[in-house]
This record gives sequence, structure tokens and C-alpha cells, in this order.
Amino acid sequence: MNQSSKSWNNWFLILAVVGLAIAPLIFVRDAEFGGADGEAEEAITEIQPDYKPWFTSVFEPASGEIESLLFSSQAAIGAGVVGYAIGLYKGRSQQPKE
Repeated sequence: MNQSSKSWNNWFLILAVVGLAIAPLIFVRDAEFGGADGEAEEAITEIQPDYKPWFTSVFEPASGEIESLLFSSQAAIGAGVVGYAIGLYKGRSQQPKE
């Protein structure tokens, strides 16, 4: 495979990823994006309306924005750790053996 076809393949993959990220924003107009916690709470109260939670959170964020910030920070740190580990092992595997 020559360099030109590799370049086109990379650009096609980048366009596909951008398209997949933007398509739901264009085609899905009236969607509500909620978390799994809210869905689970609704399902539990539907099945057993008198259910009382046996555990309360240790820390409650002051607002939804702070909660989103903490969640996205946690995801970014996790992605950084995973990316570092993959890069480290990839680099070690490519080093010449002595």
C-alpha cells in the first residue's frame, strides 16, 4: 500500500468519526439525554413504590454543572492513564532486544 492511499484512508476515517459524532446532533431533535441512575430510579419506583434507599451519597455536588465537571474530569484522567499504559507497552515492544 503506498503513502497516498494510506493518507486517503486516514482522512476517510477522520471524516467518518466526525460524521458519527455530529449526526445525532442533527437528526435527533427532541431527545432528552439522561443518565442511567435516573432511569434505574424510575424503574425501581415503578416496580416497588415504597422502596427506601439503604445508602446515601457521601458527597453531593452543589449543581448539575459541577457533577458534569467531575464526571468528565474522571473520564479524562482515566483515558489519560489508559493511553499512557498503551503507549508505554507499545514503546517497550518496539525497542530492540539486547
